[in-house]
Amino acid sequence: MFDSLTLDEPASTVDRVADELRRAVFEGELESATPLREQGLAESLGVGRSTVREALTILVAEGLATRTPNKGVAVATTEADSVRDVCASRWVLEGAGVRNWLSATPDDRQAVHDSLEAYISAVHSEDATYRDLNERHLAFHLSLVGLTGSPRLVAMQEQLVLELKLALAQVDRIRRNAHDQAEDHAALVRLLDAGRIHDAERFLEKHLSDAAHSICKALRLEE
Repeated sequence: MFDSLTLDEPASTVDRVADELRRAVFEGELESATPLREQGLAESLGVGRSTVREALTILVAEGLATRTPNKGVAVATTEADSVRDVCASRWVLEGAGVRNWLSATPDDRQAVHDSLEAYISAVHSEDATYRDLNERHLAFHLSLVGLTGSPRLVAMQEQLVLELKLALAQVDRIRRNAHDQAEDHAALVRLLDAGRIHDAERFLEKHLSDAAHSICKALRLEE
């Protein structure tokens, strides 16, 4: 079950094990509800069970795995309420950034443009993987929170992104039009550049609401 998991070096730290498990979850190698057995992981990764145990504790704290008494740890299962809550929480954070556009520093506004350009470039690249698109897509949304100038709010968004990646990994093989996503993001930035902040707020709110619905529908969490 864990044959695809590898580490660059035989000896590993807890963080390296956690990173490898995250990669496997985000790339869909470890699907929702997959049991994460300490012994099997330790043997596959060439580390001790105590190292695996600590790494799993990190994933549980991040919401990427769940620990059940007498059953152990498993990859977390995405639920409709969680998807909606994550997207609603993102609206609070990203909306705050959008409202701060005119007061944001030139560097923070440029970061939004740079992240959009990187995302569009990935969309039009033949070599970009689905994971690459997700990373660039979510980096754009993170740059919106960066407009607040608050490291704490950015950290909160980074945690939400981790939970969202879990859901997105499960829709990897389901139809999603990345080009339309890129066009939506470009339209949002055009509104900001034009100083149409209220329109940008409404645009973003609908975008995130639609995203929650699309993810839930793709995962058959709702009709």
